Amino acid sequence: MLNFYQMIFKNRKKVIYVSILLVFSVLINQYYGYRGIQPIDSFFSFNAGFDVLNGYFPFKDYWTITGPFIDFSLALFFKLFGVSWFSYILYASIFNFILTILTFYTLAKFKLNINYCFLYSILVSILAYPSAGTPYVDHQSTFTSIIAVYFFILALKTNLKIYWLLIPVILGISFLTKQTPTAHFVLIIGFLSLVHFFFNFNIKKIIFFAIGIFIFIFIFFIVILFAKIPITSFLDQYIFFPMTLGESRLEFLLPLEFNRIILRFKLIHLSSIVLLIVLIKKTTQDYRYLKSNDCLIIITLISSALALIAHQLMTINGMFIFFLIPLLCGFSHIYYQKNLNDKKYILYFLVFLSIASTLHYANKYIDKREFMDLGNVDIEKGIDAKIFDKKLNGLKWITPINPNNPKKEISNLLEVIDIIKKDSRFKMLVTDYQFISVILSINDNSVNKYWYKRHVYPGIENKYFEIYKKFFIKKLREEKIQVVYVIKPLHQDANFGRKLFLNSILESPCIIKSSVTEILDIYELKNCKDLKN
Repeated sequence: MLNFYQMIFKNRKKVIYVSILLVFSVLINQYYGYRGIQPIDSFFSFNAGFDVLNGYFPFKDYWTITGPFIDFSLALFFKLFGVSWFSYILYASIFNFILTILTFYTLAKFKLNINYCFLYSILVSILAYPSAGTPYVDHQSTFTSIIAVYFFILALKTNLKIYWLLIPVILGISFLTKQTPTAHFVLIIGFLSLVHFFFNFNIKKIIFFAIGIFIFIFIFFIVILFAKIPITSFLDQYIFFPMTLGESRLEFLLPLEFNRIILRFKLIHLSSIVLLIVLIKKTTQDYRYLKSNDCLIIITLISSALALIAHQLMTINGMFIFFLIPLLCGFSHIYYQKNLNDKKYILYFLVFLSIASTLHYANKYIDKREFMDLGNVDIEKGIDAKIFDKKLNGLKWITPINPNNPKKEISNLLEVIDIIKKDSRFKMLVTDYQFISVILSINDNSVNKYWYKRHVYPGIENKYFEIYKKFFIKKLREEKIQVVYVIKPLHQDANFGRKLFLNSILESPCIIKSSVTEILDIYELKNCKDLKN
C-alpha cells in the first residue's frame, strides 16, 4: 500500500512539474519575443511564413540558403492561429517547450531524481529560445539536432527501436531548417551508430532506422511536388552554392586558439568535465568500456558540445549556445551518481554551476537582448508597434538602427508604407523591414528570402552568380516588376543600388533612380531589354 501511495505521489509530482515547464517555457519566450527587434533577423521568417501561406514557395519563388522547414511549418501555424506577432512568437515558444520537456523526459529516463530533472530542464528553457525570442534558423536547427541526440542516447539506453526510426526523421527536419550545425550531428550520430552496430548488430534496429530515412525522403518529395519546386533550384540554392561559402566560414573558426576555444566557452567545458573524467577513468580501468553504450553516450554528449562551439565560432551571430551548460550538468549529474557518488562536492558544484551560469547569461544575453544587438539599448524606450498594424500589437518597437529615437524610425517607416500603399504598380520590396508586406497583405515579390550579400546569395565573383542572375530576371519577368522599392538601411547590402549590385543584374541602362524620402529609394525599370520576352 505504501508503494502504491508513493507511486501516486510521484506521478502527481511529475504532472505538476510538466505543467510548470509548459507554462514557464512558453511564457518566458513570449515575454522576450516582444522586447525589441533586429529587423534583418526578426522579420525574415515572419515574411517567409506569410509568403508560403499565400502560395509563394522557397527555391521556386524566392532564393534562400536557409531551410524551408520553418517557412512551411510557420505558414501552417499562421493558418491555425492567424497572422500576428503573437502567433509568430508562440511558434518559437512552443518549440522552446518541446526542447524543455524532452530534456526533462530524457533525464528522467536515466533515473535522475525528478527534482533535478525539473531544475536542469527549467534552466535550459531560460537560455534556449529566449535569446532570440523570434523563430530563428540557427536556434531551431541547433535545438532539433539536440533532440536527435536525445533520441540517439535513448536508443542506446532503453533499447527501444522506435528511437532509431525517429533519429533520421528529426535529423532530416533539422537539415531542412539549416545545413549546419545539422551536418556535424549527422556525422557524430552516424559514426557512433556504426560503432554501436559493429559491436551490437541488430537487424531490426537497422530496419527501423532505414524506415525513418524512407519516411523523411517520402515526405520531402511530397512537399517538393506539392509546391512544384524544381529539384535543380533546391540543389543549387541549398546544397551547391552554400558549399562555396564554407571556406569563408572556416576563417571564423581558425586559428584554433586556446582563448577562443577553451576560455571563451569555459563554463560549457566545466559542465562536461565530469563526463570526461568518467570516460577516462572507466577506459583506463578496462578498455572494453569503449564498446559500451555508456561510453558512446558520453562521447556523443561531449562531441555535440564541441560541434556547437565550432558552429558558434563559424557563424557571425550573437552567443546562443549557453543552454548547453544546464543540459550537460544534468547528464554529468547522472554519471556522477553512477561513478563518483562518494564525492558529494561534485554534486554541489554541478547544481551551483548550472544555476549561477543561467543567472549570469540570462542577465547578460537574454534580458539585455544581446543576440539582437540591443545590449546597450534602453528597451523601455520602445513604442508599441500596433501603431503600424494590429498584427504587431504588443511588440515593443526599438531597434539597434535608431535606439535613441524610435519615434523617428517609426515615422519614417509609416511615410514609406503610405507611399507603397498608394502605388498600384507591380513592385518589389528590398528591405530588412520585412513586416511591411505582411501588414499590407501583399506579396513583396522579393527575389531573396532576406538581403545579405555573399552569405545569402552570390556576389558577382561567385561561380553561381549567373544562375542567381537568371533567377532574379525570371522573377522580375514573371511578376512584371515595374519598380523596385529599396527601404534603408539594408544591414548587409548597403550597395544594392544602380551602380553596384542591381546594375549587375540588369545590364542595359534602364534603371532610373529617385530618392523619395530619407530612407526610401525607388528604382524604376523602363524598357529593360533583359525583361523582354
